[in-house]
Amino acid sequence: MRADRLLSILLLLQRQPGMKTREIAKELEVSERSVLRDMDALSAAGIPVYAKRGAAGGWYLAEGYRSALNGLSKEEMMALLMLSSSRAVEDLGKSRAFERAIWKLLSALPMSYRSEAEQVREKIHVDGAGWYERKETTPYLPVVQEAVWAERKLRIEYKKDEGTAERVVNPLGLVVKGAIWYLVAGVDEDIRTYRVSRIVRAQMTEETFRRPPTFRLAEHWEQSMRKFKAALPSYSAVIRATAVAMQRLESERYVRILRIHSQDDDRTTAEADFETLDTACSVLLGCGPDVTVLEPAELRELIVSRARDILAQYA
Repeated sequence: MRADRLLSILLLLQRQPGMKTREIAKELEVSERSVLRDMDALSAAGIPVYAKRGAAGGWYLAEGYRSALNGLSKEEMMALLMLSSSRAVEDLGKSRAFERAIWKLLSALPMSYRSEAEQVREKIHVDGAGWYERKETTPYLPVVQEAVWAERKLRIEYKKDEGTAERVVNPLGLVVKGAIWYLVAGVDEDIRTYRVSRIVRAQMTEETFRRPPTFRLAEHWEQSMRKFKAALPSYSAVIRATAVAMQRLESERYVRILRIHSQDDDRTTAEADFETLDTACSVLLGCGPDVTVLEPAELRELIVSRARDILAQYA
């Protein structure tokens, strides 16, 4: 709806003054022509919106203008309520503050929404933990989070395989993946990632730092994940497996089904990636007779050798 789009433009410009027409169009998934028409509509409605030309140009609201439009749709309200079970809120020590904020939100809602909003919390609970998850200890997470927020340099001692290392970093952001927290920080001219549970000492300094103007945490993390996955070892094998075994392999953490070659009523022939030879042998031995390795020969020979060793052990 156009009214929703006009409100979205207002909120975008309040949050990020100077957005260009193409940036707004991309954000709202409309054409640039539609954005220009929307700007005319906002101006005609008395909203002080104007454009600047040049390299630093873009769309702006008059200085000091803030819209009083803060109404939430039913879907937006439900999305916020579902966050109340987020593990990140608990890890950051913000559970009580978040709970107070939720109750303030509920009390501010119209009566027509309030009963439905309260039911959301009773009917949907998000548990991001795995069944056998080991919760990491992150005693320095609050200090790290404070340094990120205040944009102050952080002196950390970090546990590595060969001991510990001490360095001063520019904390750019925190990322939680599953139940694991990571610090993304600038070191000299580089940007590195540190697992927060491996920080054995952290101290926020008085020195501030300048955040890179082009740095976007979500984009950096996605690029890092793509590079990490591309750098992982790869060991592919052609297998023939029952439906039960295929389901098991698809749920394995270190297994990817690359392509299906053929299927019949009994078994599926597929190419799978196991990262390493040893991983492939261990996983496929666990599947027993439900999987037959067709290629490569070295994997077949290793499985046969391991199976003989097992038989000899129990003879």
